[in-house]
Amino acid sequence: MSLADLAVGETVFTASYPVERANLAAYAEASGDRNPIHLDEAAAKAAGLPDVIAHGMYTMGLVSRAILEWVADAGIDARLTDFTARFAKPVVVPAGGTAVEVEGKVRKAADGAVELAITATSAGERVLAPARATLTAS
Repeated sequence: MSLADLAVGETVFTASYPVERANLAAYAEASGDRNPIHLDEAAAKAAGLPDVIAHGMYTMGLVSRAILEWVADAGIDARLTDFTARFAKPVVVPAGGTAVEVEGKVRKAADGAVELAITATSAGERVLAPARATLTAS
């Protein structure tokens, strides 16, 4: 498959990633972002949040992972050359965990590049909006 085979409006992938508090602790250690709203339920609630929330960059990392796994699985020779998103709502991570659901749909296709419209949700709420990713043929 190549980028030229993709049609505007086509949903090209869906993915789901579980998010547990242990993932947030590992991300905090790796990134150095140990803000207690990501790690401690009492601190998150004291800050006015419903529970612990995932790091925004962790969420964006899951979306990037979904895109790159799809490209690899589809055998597409392309690079992720642009990725933009706005944080719409936090990914709330209760004690039992949650999931981030990601969908990619072709928004534009031209000149060896495809722009994907990305939908990322958790617990039925959009967590990134808008989110766009551009793939360019290698």
